[in-house]
Amino acid sequence: MLNFNKYYAVFKEAFLGTLDWTQKSILFEVPWYTNYFWGLIIISLIVWGFEVLFPWRKNQAVIRKDFWLDTFYMFFNFFLFTIVISGFYSVLELTFFSLGLEMGSFSMINLQNYPQWIQLIIFFILLDFVQWFTHVLLHRFEFLWQFHKVHHSVKEMGFAAHLRYHWMENILYKPLKTIGVMLLGGFEPEQAYIVHFTAITIGHLNHANIKITWGIFKYVFNNSVMHLYHHAKELPQHLPYGVNFGISLSIWDYLFKTNYIPEESGTIELGFADEKKFPKGFFGQLIYGFKRRL
Repeated sequence: MLNFNKYYAVFKEAFLGTLDWTQKSILFEVPWYTNYFWGLIIISLIVWGFEVLFPWRKNQAVIRKDFWLDTFYMFFNFFLFTIVISGFYSVLELTFFSLGLEMGSFSMINLQNYPQWIQLIIFFILLDFVQWFTHVLLHRFEFLWQFHKVHHSVKEMGFAAHLRYHWMENILYKPLKTIGVMLLGGFEPEQAYIVHFTAITIGHLNHANIKITWGIFKYVFNNSVMHLYHHAKELPQHLPYGVNFGISLSIWDYLFKTNYIPEESGTIELGFADEKKFPKGFFGQLIYGFKRRL
């Protein structure tokens, strides 16, 4: 029998705890290396500065199309929505625990005996693969694609487009990331903030109006040229569901043959086939995926 009082207490504690942590982050009352609020702002300003100084598409305005909408999405997805959903995730974890599915239940790799830097690399690689796989699902299944269209509605690429996505994507990403951590025996390194800030920086650079290819390392790390083609309106016939799904790493696309970079001018049209029917504002985009299923 469910103990609703216990579940409510867990929900309330997680919700208020996340709200309190966010408030303390804004007020500089948390350690700098875990201050994701100001960390996001600093990384964004630095990458934006590179866009201004070294623009790839020189005719693109500094305050590009939908710049402020994308900026709002950044804070909505990373903080406002996180506060709202934190209680639900804690309830979900409690449910798993009550069913005997503890974080170590599916352990396949024991990282405890490895040096910390190796632990971080394995943690980073596994979570990135989970994100790559999830990203493929968002393109492959029509129901999920209707929500992912928010991210692909960007018409001019810039750093803030990185975090322009529908909150339903979090509903899919978070549980799959949790499973990834469970495969590591529930292990999440204390230095996970390094992975967090690294992923944010790479993601910003991949969406920025800066031409980055990484040279020979393009086969390992995602880059702005590769990711621009992920947003291309016209896709190759042999990859009709999408190309270049990599988040931080490009290696998955090269391994699974979803890589595609025909040229590097940066002048291609972005979007998707039926974009004219897609809402331009935040609230319209918020309900679009649900309306399509009615």
